Amino acid sequence: MTGKRYYLTTLGAWHRHAGRFANSHWLALATTAATGAHGNVADDDTTPILVLIEADEGAHLALEDEASFEALPHPLTQKPISAAAQAALAAHGVTSGATTFDAAEAVARVHPLLRHRVF
Repeated sequence: MTGKRYYLTTLGAWHRHAGRFANSHWLALATTAATGAHGNVADDDTTPILVLIEADEGAHLALEDEASFEALPHPLTQKPISAAAQAALAAHGVTSGATTFDAAEAVARVHPLLRHRVF
């Protein structure tokens, strides 16, 4: 059985673990003058990203122990995201006290597949 969870990480960390995911969608959070495969963002391992990962429980448990991944609270809880996560997402309109659901709705304006959905 698979589950979905949002994380803040880097493109390099995502690449190292991507083979374990059933599916994932990400949005680069840094802007730069360099143009890479995903628009105005350099395709390097240090690019910070917000990623929605669909994977089995074992993959999610492994990411919990990975220092380069910050798991955001479940989207349907009313727990706010961390100050670091809010700062990383501020350019997309995510304000202090925002929940993961709020953040997902904000970034979905740029990447619709990051919107929280229950199927």
